[in-house]
Amino acid sequence: MTATIANDIASPATEQWRARDLAHHLHPFTDTKALGQGGGSRTITRAEGVWLEDSDGQRLLDGMAGLWCVNVGYGRAELAEAAHKWMLELPYYNTFFKTATPPAIELAERLVAMTPEGLNHVFYGCTGSDANDTLVRLIRHYWNLAGKPNKKTFISRTYAYHGSTMAAASLTGLSAMHAQADLPLPGFEHVMPPHWYDYADKDESPEDFGRRAAKALEDKILALGADKVAAFIGEPIMGAGGVIIPPESYWPEVQRICREHDVLLICDEVICGFGRTGERFGADLFGIRPDAMTLAKGITSGYLPLSAVMIGDRLAELLIDAGGEFQHGYTYSGHPVACAVALANLDILEGEALAERARDETGPLLAAKLQEALGDHPIVGEIRCRGLIGGIELVADKATRRHFPGTGKTGGLCRDFCLEQSLVMRAVRDVMVFSPPLTISAAEIDQLVERAAKAIDQTAEALGRR
Repeated sequence: MTATIANDIASPATEQWRARDLAHHLHPFTDTKALGQGGGSRTITRAEGVWLEDSDGQRLLDGMAGLWCVNVGYGRAELAEAAHKWMLELPYYNTFFKTATPPAIELAERLVAMTPEGLNHVFYGCTGSDANDTLVRLIRHYWNLAGKPNKKTFISRTYAYHGSTMAAASLTGLSAMHAQADLPLPGFEHVMPPHWYDYADKDESPEDFGRRAAKALEDKILALGADKVAAFIGEPIMGAGGVIIPPESYWPEVQRICREHDVLLICDEVICGFGRTGERFGADLFGIRPDAMTLAKGITSGYLPLSAVMIGDRLAELLIDAGGEFQHGYTYSGHPVACAVALANLDILEGEALAERARDETGPLLAAKLQEALGDHPIVGEIRCRGLIGGIELVADKATRRHFPGTGKTGGLCRDFCLEQSLVMRAVRDVMVFSPPLTISAAEIDQLVERAAKAIDQTAEALGRR
């Protein structure tokens, strides 16, 4: 059974957009044939605050901040003005050939000052995917320079998402992505995620499970041989994997294991960074001190493409002293307009204390409202929240944590019902995930919860569970 999209009677203008879109546009992570059979895409024409508007004039509450990225909300004049100023003054120049630009220099200083201690160098790109791809190349080069050329294997986790390039998709732990491109490439391994709800034994406490999930990493390192393992990469909270929030016991053990076996530790902060978790970075939330960190999305709140790799002193010192020319980079590395927008974005995040607000006010309010509305719902197994990122696990049996048959079908059904309620949420397997702009108000939180609850009620009714 599928839900009916609310704007099924489209305007002539919308029909034209849909026809032209289907004729020429291949969408990411989309079944294009199914898209056409389902009537085509929804055309978003404007946005402000936490609200989207489509070509039929329907307003939707964006519970996903775009793709986890519009942290300061839509329509911020400050970011448009920063882009306009630098578009006129220096619309583009590269950072190759002993050249730099003021925004790239200033942003590097700003990022070093705000990220965990010891991350004192920055390498720019455009996306989280290319940031993680950069780290694969950089770390393999580092171990060659360090005289340990066999340390080349990267370990990630099932359900991890680190991007879509060949290397980043190999780091990613999603089997559907691997199947289409003969991935992962050699030298990439995966271990269990710290997902208590799905992986814990009966009566196993979150703390005991967290230590067991960390031990899975150590077991993999020992099985491969520590002399062959280059790095472990992890998102502090696994976003696109279903907002998996690890037990408190997990990250301290992971850090101990990496240090003991001389395995570099990488934090992928593409989703968690810039206030999403209620702290500046997920690393701050869990006390992680990584050797490297990847940033994107919230660095510009999605207004322009930009990513950054924060490189720790251990890596940077050897790369600089003995590495010679690093044969890597992008046309748009350190793009002056993107860097200027990032600086203006950081001014807003810090000036409006949006991370602190997500930690102390809006995040706890959203968690409490969801628990009040859905905590006892017959198909809601668990509600996970930290700051303004969270997930609602939909299950067939709460007592046994048993999922519905046909993984993803229930989530997809609920996602469509969310759209009927003019709410954008995303389904990951059967987890309804959310990450609204950090500017969301208390009144808008009420609307988000009310609409999500109605959609989940509709889902339960469609499944005969009401």
